[in-house]
Amino acid sequence: MTRSFTQTSKPTPRMRSVSAMALVTALSVFAPMTLAQTFNDTGDILARSAAVEDIEYQMMVQRATQTAIWGMPAAGMVDFLKGIRRDLGGDYNDVIYLNKPFDSKHGFLTANDVTAYSWASMTSQPGPLVIEVPAATDKVSYFGTIVNAWDAPIADVGPDGHDKGKGGKYVMLPPGYDGDLSLEDLTSAGYFPFETDTYEYGFSFRPRLYNGATDADAADYAQTIKIYYLSEAENPPPNTYHEASDVPYDSLPYYNHTYFEDLNDYVQNNPVRPQDKVMVNFLRDLGIEKGKPFEPTERQLKAMNEGLVLAYAAMQRYFVEPGLATVPLWVDDAGKLKNQWLVWDFAEGQPEAGFPYETETEVLVDDRAGGSYFWITYLPKFLGGGTFYLTGLRDSNGDMFDHNASYKLNVPADTPAKDFWSVIVYSMETKSFIRNVERVGLSSRDADTMHINDDGSYDIYFGPEAPEGMEKNWIPTTESYFLLFRLYGPKDGWLKSGWMLGDLEKIN
Repeated sequence: MTRSFTQTSKPTPRMRSVSAMALVTALSVFAPMTLAQTFNDTGDILARSAAVEDIEYQMMVQRATQTAIWGMPAAGMVDFLKGIRRDLGGDYNDVIYLNKPFDSKHGFLTANDVTAYSWASMTSQPGPLVIEVPAATDKVSYFGTIVNAWDAPIADVGPDGHDKGKGGKYVMLPPGYDGDLSLEDLTSAGYFPFETDTYEYGFSFRPRLYNGATDADAADYAQTIKIYYLSEAENPPPNTYHEASDVPYDSLPYYNHTYFEDLNDYVQNNPVRPQDKVMVNFLRDLGIEKGKPFEPTERQLKAMNEGLVLAYAAMQRYFVEPGLATVPLWVDDAGKLKNQWLVWDFAEGQPEAGFPYETETEVLVDDRAGGSYFWITYLPKFLGGGTFYLTGLRDSNGDMFDHNASYKLNVPADTPAKDFWSVIVYSMETKSFIRNVERVGLSSRDADTMHINDDGSYDIYFGPEAPEGMEKNWIPTTESYFLLFRLYGPKDGWLKSGWMLGDLEKIN
């Protein structure tokens, strides 16, 4: 996708034929100011700057704001590891898996509630790391991505990935690797080697099920993933696996002092890359310095929390304001909205480049945070994989969803999903599931329990209470929220077919 820009004002071109007097008058506007005029125009900057109070604190707040936005992806990746350690008693290189899909007890940025994921947090600090992905079977295969500590994709796996479904040994070579085996040597030995610029990595794999396979089959398949160091390849040690279905595993970033603990963990556990030096320098004002303990003062903590409010506000604006993180999918030839559903609008050129969020001239800080990692994780190296996402923020009147109101969404019988469709409610605050509710979403996989209309369509209800008799078609909303509607296995040509999903209609 390419980003759409809207320019709200544009200078009017000058008329080519003007009188001599008018030309002289016009040019005089742009005549250089004298040195005295230049000094006077400063408005006595010395005096005004002297009136600024507590410069040190104000600078800490500014640096907290900017480093929080810059470090959003890194903080998110650290929190996966923190959750593994805190909630599961695991550590680096352990494999986490599910016997059944996530539910409202779990904290995971915009995960789905219909598939049994597997994931891990890893490090190559001791040496080259091998991630052994199993070959696809007649029951299960994987769709997913291995990423670095910035959530930047390194390699996709599975039938749509690097191994083409045959499985493979992906080797993460640490920064500055100068081992005896070259990339050519490793490739010849049957590995898939990748040079990386961080020590830490993660993966999240979504299982695809075939021929009547179940979540239990996906769980068994997850326990064939192997992670070990290249130095152990001749006799890999057994892996540790943790099942997390019934554990309130939480990988969410929180916008308080723990956010800067996350950034400190990133700085301590990874090399400082050239593109990060400026921001790492800013972090020193907040007590974060490589090789030193993070022991912030109360004053620094106060500045961090104040700066985080502005950082969160900036990323939230990026998420909800039209034309930034998302753009309308269905518009007419005149550009008028046909409905309120949105699609993700990544920064120009990033999908083609594999989502590094860097160009030859800049790091795309705002696009990387507010445009993506504030609310999603594990972008693929290459778009595809058979899932299409629609984002819902507003009802048919163009108003943001009100969690105290009730809405109805009609899902047509001819919804173009070869596998299934799904709609999930997410907390607007955390971008994860709303906690402690009966269900977070519904899908066509729930067809046996939902009420179906005579025309084969489904009416899905959203609100604090279920309409009478429609409890099985209802998703509770107990706080501010947004929606993701997913098409799994979208049918070829569906975008040009004329099919369109209707808006949420407010019913009370």
